[in-house]
Amino acid sequence: QVQLVESGGGLVQPGGSLRLSCAASGSFLSINDMGWYRQAPGSQREVVASITSGGNTDYADSVKGRFTASRDSAKNTVYLEMNSLKPEDTAVYYCSMSVERTSWSGFEQYWGQGTQVSVSS
Repeated sequence: QVQLVESGGGLVQPGGSLRLSCAASGSFLSINDMGWYRQAPGSQREVVASITSGGNTDYADSVKGRFTASRDSAKNTVYLEMNSLKPEDTAVYYCSMSVERTSWSGFEQYWGQGTQVSVSS
């Protein structure tokens, strides 16, 4: 069983900052890519940021220069530092990890429960 637990969402004013965390727990061998997605009401889930096991990152154009993804592989945790937040960043944010549970299971994608980020004055 693999669980991803997110924390750090909340309400912030435009221009403010938030830091999201997502920690994996349970029984598994390794974690490959980690990422953050978001889903606004009435919209499809979209990728926000991704980070490989080697630390290479990629971002959606809408958040480049404002959001930073990082990971602590020893803690099986991924972070999303969000600065200069805008109202259009309002969404439920989900973390995702590619996890190898056993030597024969291969890598499977797991999701966090989601955390609400609201940007409003």
